[in-house]
Amino acid sequence: MASSLTKDPVRPGTPGTGKTFFGHPRGLATLFMTEMWERFSYYGMRALLPLYLVAPGGLNLNAGTATAIYSVYVSLVYLLAMPGGWFGDRVWGPRRTVAVAGVVIMLGHLTLALPSSGTFYAGLGLVAIGSGLLKANISTMVGHLYDGPDDPRRDGGFTVFYMGINLGAFAAPLIIGTIGENVNWHFGFALAALGMALGLVQFLLGSRHLAARSSVVPKPLSAEEKAGTLRKAAIWAGIAVVAYAIVGFSGHYTLNWILVPLTLLGVIIPVMVLVNIKRDKELDRPEQSKMSAYIWFFVAAAVFWMIYDQGGSTLSIFADSSADNTVLGWEFPVSWYQSVNPVLIMALAPVFAWFWLALNKRGKEPSTIVKFASGLVLVGASFFLFLAPLSIADGGHKAAAMWLVAIYFVQTVGELLLSPVGLSVTTKMAPAKYASQMMGVWFLAVTAGDATTGLLSIAGVDLNKNGIVAMEATLAVVAGVAVWMYRKRVKELMGDVR
Repeated sequence: MASSLTKDPVRPGTPGTGKTFFGHPRGLATLFMTEMWERFSYYGMRALLPLYLVAPGGLNLNAGTATAIYSVYVSLVYLLAMPGGWFGDRVWGPRRTVAVAGVVIMLGHLTLALPSSGTFYAGLGLVAIGSGLLKANISTMVGHLYDGPDDPRRDGGFTVFYMGINLGAFAAPLIIGTIGENVNWHFGFALAALGMALGLVQFLLGSRHLAARSSVVPKPLSAEEKAGTLRKAAIWAGIAVVAYAIVGFSGHYTLNWILVPLTLLGVIIPVMVLVNIKRDKELDRPEQSKMSAYIWFFVAAAVFWMIYDQGGSTLSIFADSSADNTVLGWEFPVSWYQSVNPVLIMALAPVFAWFWLALNKRGKEPSTIVKFASGLVLVGASFFLFLAPLSIADGGHKAAAMWLVAIYFVQTVGELLLSPVGLSVTTKMAPAKYASQMMGVWFLAVTAGDATTGLLSIAGVDLNKNGIVAMEATLAVVAGVAVWMYRKRVKELMGDVR
């Protein structure tokens, strides 16, 4: 990385030093490496998680419970991004929040590395809390490196930053997955802790290159607000402690006493947030109209993520039990499937960017609504494709690995159509009053989708059955077609947003 640092002849006022990182502020190297190592730890652990949950040498749970735990965990990571952003805005500032988050994540992975089922869930909780704290704030600091939204390097800076995400996500299953599956599960989790430790060390060493305002608390809590927040937190914590103490001492405690409330929160909170924004009387008519349109995108995105994120749970558990995980006679760890998506993202994202630009020059680029609808249809098509390996397994045979690779390919194309569009439309349609909160609202679509998967699993629905997979696939395709059919109405609600 050092060889790419050169003197910046363009913007002497750039935050940090006078050097650049591939033409961007030097601080981008710090954030790039922090995010790469954090994603390395996160995706490595996530690739191991469902396999460890069902393994005889792990927790030896059934597939339904494993899927529920995995889904609740992922939904919590995205749910906690909103309070994580709040901490950065009101309590610690983005820089300190990210540093604290790194420590919490590292401690979480170390807790997972302990050979005890009792500490395992505490470790998951710590990683979820730390990831929520880090997610919104590190992206905010990337934006701080540039001279406002009109800086021509800003979009390119975020592109470089997201490459760090995918590099970490690609390498993690290959390294952590191999160690976890073939050597020892807990060594794998410990390796994830080491990855986060490396990210934390270089963040602390390189923080001098970050923008000064990343250390500033934008809207610090007043003394009254702080006292009120602590009082409310103590009350809710006390209620939870008393409730679970009663359940535990009465002998009725089961894992569902944790899973069910968390999955319900994952569905209820997104709905409450949207309703609260929509009913805000301070929003003018155009903002109200845009929020009505945004609800279409939000619900459709929740359906998308409900299916997409099963690539790490339902598909992974299927691969572990029913797939022939070999290439030309060489067997590879099941967790390696989780590297397919990030490598495809890195390969296909530039192609899509070029393709949209070429169509735009000809005046033929599809609208936001059409891209969104196409992404939904594709994620539905991926699960229709999933019916083939399911049928092969039902016939008593092992499904070829390429069936699963094909499913991940179709899902990745769908992601490239829907996810960037969703992020863009969220920022464009955000009411001025909620401009800083709307990215957290977009993350809640992931929360709602994964929480729905968790509820289905808790209810005893076998997500690896042909009928259920076909139903989910049909739901996504119907949702995509509905968005397309009502595109004119949605476009009217969007007002001047295109």
